[in-house]
Amino acid sequence: MKFVEAHTNGNGNGGKARGQISVYGQESNHTTWRLAKMNLAIRGIDSNLGKEHADSFHRDLHPDLKADYVLANPPFNDSDWRGDLLKDDKRWKFGLPPGSNANFAWVQHFIHHLAPTGLAGFVLANGSMSSNQSGEGDIRKNIIEADLVDCMVALPAQLFYSTQIPVCLWFIARDKKNGRFRDRRGKTLFIDARKLGTMTDRVHRELLDEDIHKIADTYHAWRGDKESKKKYKDVPGFCQSATVEDIRHHDHILTPGRYVGAADLEADGEPFEEKMERLTDELRDQTKRSTKLDKIIWANLEDIGYAG
Repeated sequence: MKFVEAHTNGNGNGGKARGQISVYGQESNHTTWRLAKMNLAIRGIDSNLGKEHADSFHRDLHPDLKADYVLANPPFNDSDWRGDLLKDDKRWKFGLPPGSNANFAWVQHFIHHLAPTGLAGFVLANGSMSSNQSGEGDIRKNIIEADLVDCMVALPAQLFYSTQIPVCLWFIARDKKNGRFRDRRGKTLFIDARKLGTMTDRVHRELLDEDIHKIADTYHAWRGDKESKKKYKDVPGFCQSATVEDIRHHDHILTPGRYVGAADLEADGEPFEEKMERLTDELRDQTKRSTKLDKIIWANLEDIGYAG
């Protein structure tokens, strides 16, 4: 809904009328599909989610659609997408995605449906930025060499209630020389937002509006949005504008920490320094408790006449 508001006349920036925006989509879960249709209808947004729910890979309801914008939050690391049945699919322009992981099937599905000047933004597991298994590294390399990756954002861990998998944001641009923004050919913005957000409890973190604005404003300033009120500059540890040659130097890995100079993530997505500090505190507390427990045990042994 916020995306629609930002692209209509309601934002005061001369956008399109709401009736000029059409939302196309697809959902495999019947209940979710019905809820989405109801939400769009209530808000008076023209939409086409297909006549029924369907699998995007095996029954694409919009095979000829070329969209100006693609927004998606696909399943992470899906190993049950039956990719072996789609080996000759026309969407795999940058390489055959492995049957054991649908991440790069989703990436190529989104690219396939972009208009010549279209933009895509989607969430994926962090592994998509660096994995070289089963040809994923070659697919990522081909996408990078085609100069489609506009921006990569590493998000903080513990954002989701349903999974602890650390995630990232991909932004794909079909044409980095289009008239809406500045010429960004041969360049990609990397943003390391892992340290943003606030812990709402011991296991969940939430991005505040100020965090979201910091990320969005940085990207908009970098790509040259006319409405942007700030001028972009690299910020060590947070953002860096890199060239394709820089990415080649890093073996086509898209992890922002490699470019902005932030600490490398551990396998669980927690920065090394933060993990060491946390584990040191835990060890200190456990040592204190152990000392207290030893005193209690020895006191009890003395009470029963055990002298050691």
